[in-house]
Amino acid sequence: MNYDPLFQPYPSNRYCITAKNGMVATGSNLATAAGLEILRKGGNACDAAVATAAALTVVEPTANGLGSDAFALVWVKDKLYGLNGSGISPKNISLEAVKKASADGTMPKFGWTPVMVPGAVGAWAELVRRFGRLTLKEVLAPAIRYAEEGYPLSPMLAAMWERSTKIFHQRFDGKSEYDEWFRTFTDHGESYHFADIVTLKNHAKTLRLIAETDAEAFYKGEIAEQFVRQSERDGGFFCMEDLASYKPAWVEPISVNYRGYDVFEIPPNGQGITALMALNILKEFEFTQKDCADTYHKQIEAMKTAFADSKHYVTDPSCMEVDYHRFLLPEYGRMRAAEITETARIPSFCEPPKSGTVYLCTADSEGNMVSFIQSNYMGFGSGIVLEGYGVSLQNRGADFTLDPADANVLAPHKKSYHTIIPGFLAKDGKPVGPFGVMGGYMQPQGHVQTVMNMVDFGLNPQMALDAPRWQWMKDRHVLLEPGFDNAIAQQLAARGHDITIALSRTSFGRGQIIQRLDNGVLVGGTESRTDSNVACW
Repeated sequence: MNYDPLFQPYPSNRYCITAKNGMVATGSNLATAAGLEILRKGGNACDAAVATAAALTVVEPTANGLGSDAFALVWVKDKLYGLNGSGISPKNISLEAVKKASADGTMPKFGWTPVMVPGAVGAWAELVRRFGRLTLKEVLAPAIRYAEEGYPLSPMLAAMWERSTKIFHQRFDGKSEYDEWFRTFTDHGESYHFADIVTLKNHAKTLRLIAETDAEAFYKGEIAEQFVRQSERDGGFFCMEDLASYKPAWVEPISVNYRGYDVFEIPPNGQGITALMALNILKEFEFTQKDCADTYHKQIEAMKTAFADSKHYVTDPSCMEVDYHRFLLPEYGRMRAAEITETARIPSFCEPPKSGTVYLCTADSEGNMVSFIQSNYMGFGSGIVLEGYGVSLQNRGADFTLDPADANVLAPHKKSYHTIIPGFLAKDGKPVGPFGVMGGYMQPQGHVQTVMNMVDFGLNPQMALDAPRWQWMKDRHVLLEPGFDNAIAQQLAARGHDITIALSRTSFGRGQIIQRLDNGVLVGGTESRTDSNVACW
């Protein structure tokens, strides 16, 4: 992959970062520092990934927490492994009960009903147990320190915190099941702001219990008991068996070859296959110019097509009606590419919801590399926090439908369609490196744009991330970032796209890349949409 590290065609105050001993990249400077601390103490990339992920639950609770789910792609000893840490619905939930309680016939987004068994903590323990060099107790130490001693809010984090506090006041004032959220994440009901110091004592206590019991307390001990007790009190469906029986699953990554590069994703129930389906279509075209209407038009149309199919079929793999590998066949790409015309089309697809996610990647001097993502789904998630433990619970079940004819219909002990996706690039059996773009249904769109920026257009990792992005919303509606070329926007509109220029960059994802060169040097980028910089040594 050849590129000019000084070629900066898009506005940015950052260049690529290089190192040889280790590298950590994520959206929080404090979390990257935690990962680097573990690398320098003798941990490997897997230890650093878990340290960073744990720190993110403390220093970016606006997007993830101890009640999150997680996925990982892990390169160790010349092999890529996939880890699915997504949770399952409770065994006592039923379609009939939820439909009866639903005011509008849809799956609730907040409260106990959309909560799933959290998978992130189990994924941490499994990753450290199988591939780590340090103990879970050693790896979680930086996160515990941040939670106990406090940390200051960075600019982007403060903005997300203020927005969430406003939304939660509008939705949940006076509703007792959300009282613990306000006690945990506000200053007597007021939002925290930039440079305020936040301490999370209960969160620290829970991290210690996780560290000391190798996560057993979370799924079988006192944390699980509080989880079930609070669920029963407030109308949830959980029992101890739901948590005690949970295990993250090692899975075989799926891939397509895009112009000589193997692009890897986690298989369904994740939506990584959506990015692969789009690339499988786009490889049927030749792209000689990045910033032109024809390139963007074909990208958008391929992405719409991929979403139409993945949203129709992807769910818990045990419940899928088709073999998802069929979407990655060359025949599928050729067939779908032939359907793309010069004008915008309307695919069959439901409107994507908003969400909150964190992504990180790590690398060490031994060649180990990790692409890791975890999420509470919609910002702080369900709004439910375990009393006395500081665990904010995701609302991943909000992606279930209540339509019995839908592949992703709610059912007991079922995984839902999942938006979070880590990515990984390889070439000729050798690792190029991890990459990811967080942000709900923006994620596969960000993956496609980032991969094409590097492979088709020769952009360095920093520019591949900082390049202006588009986001398909629904029907013909496409959102463009502020500063997107106005002439190209008008040309896209002339092709039938319903174009809107966004007021901010916050909905276009926040990504990171680490690339390993042939001589072992690590090259990192973390885009200017984040608070953070790459940490390395």
